[in-house]
Amino acid sequence: MKKQIKLEVNGFEYDVLIKPHWTLLDVLRDEIGLMGTKKGCDRGECGACTVIMNGEAILSCLVLAIQCQGKEILTIEGLAQHGKLDPLQDAFVKHGAVQCGFCTPGMIMASRALLNETPHASEEEIKRGLSGNLCRCTGYAKIIAAEN
Repeated sequence: MKKQIKLEVNGFEYDVLIKPHWTLLDVLRDEIGLMGTKKGCDRGECGACTVIMNGEAILSCLVLAIQCQGKEILTIEGLAQHGKLDPLQDAFVKHGAVQCGFCTPGMIMASRALLNETPHASEEEIKRGLSGNLCRCTGYAKIIAAEN
């Protein structure tokens, strides 16, 4: 049986009809149409589905959408403002940290949450903050450089 819920995503309110077992990731992609959040392992191991909820980086494949009512959700699509990339997005491009791009949205969202909390994070803090995000294309050097 489906249930009507309201989600606040990127500053917009969405009324969506969901099944209680649907994850936030599935609702973002399949019901709202925000394809930037990637579906990687679907088990909370790769970080490709990272979004920010109430200021904290979360794995959207592990959170039921029904649990997200009344919370502020920020996806990669919500970072750019007025047609201008977030400075972190800009830094990822400038430092060549985008590679194939599959893990990039999750990396950026995890990084944004970290830098919002610790604006001048050390390299060690950045490594710890990204420890739940896997990238198969790089040695992480460019990703870490983009955050410094």
